[in-house]
Amino acid sequence: MTKPRIQAVAIQSRLSRLMGEKRVRIIDVARATGISRNMLSKLYYDRAQRVDLADIAKLCEYLECSVGDLFGTTRINK
Repeated sequence: MTKPRIQAVAIQSRLSRLMGEKRVRIIDVARATGISRNMLSKLYYDRAQRVDLADIAKLCEYLECSVGDLFGTTRINK
């Protein structure tokens, strides 16, 4: 019997696209939300491993978007 393929899901940040649409810089978002530039950079370049829910809420409020606008998913076949 063959093993079934496991499909993993990767979560991707869409912060760079949203910031580009609004024409704001990382420093602008950091000042307005209080989120560190380091965390915003990780999200911007889609390298963040963990994100606080409070930070997600601040970003959604600042960018006037939903969590689904801020993050997307991609299937990964393993």
